[in-house]
Amino acid sequence: MDLWTAIERRCSIRRFTPEEVNAATVQKILEAAIRAPSAGNRQPWHFIVVRNAAVKEALAQAAYGQDFVAEAPVVIVVCAEPERSASRYGARGRELYCLQDTAAATEHILLAATALGLGCCWVGAFDEKAAARALALPSQFRPVAMVPIGKAAEPWGRTPRRPLSEVTSYLE
Repeated sequence: MDLWTAIERRCSIRRFTPEEVNAATVQKILEAAIRAPSAGNRQPWHFIVVRNAAVKEALAQAAYGQDFVAEAPVVIVVCAEPERSASRYGARGRELYCLQDTAAATEHILLAATALGLGCCWVGAFDEKAAARALALPSQFRPVAMVPIGKAAEPWGRTPRRPLSEVTSYLE
């Protein structure tokens, strides 16, 4: 699938079949993630690939009961490493750049999964401390996004978008 088709097709999928996502496919998705841009090329990200049912259930509970997180065959948790950015950019790196960078990596995950014919959803509503406990994360990592991935068990759909004329300004 080409980039434009993946962009057009990408939507939030919250129901998955139990069909596994093989390791090679997850590897391709992660390879796309690390190609994301980052401030000063600091690459302040770490990816946790979760297949363990108990851990996925704990993540679903951390995500305020969003059960589809546990139902996906695989969940990639995108973590920021704030001090990696702070070492070059100080507080702005710690508080902003590492989050922007992990957001870019998360979008690459979404587009790669979509291009590979898989459904996924960006989950940002979760208790960070509960997610960190579920993953036994070292203190230098901050979980910023969960991406459940699997074969879609619901139809793909397009969500409405505000028109460009409403969200764009030109200064010429």
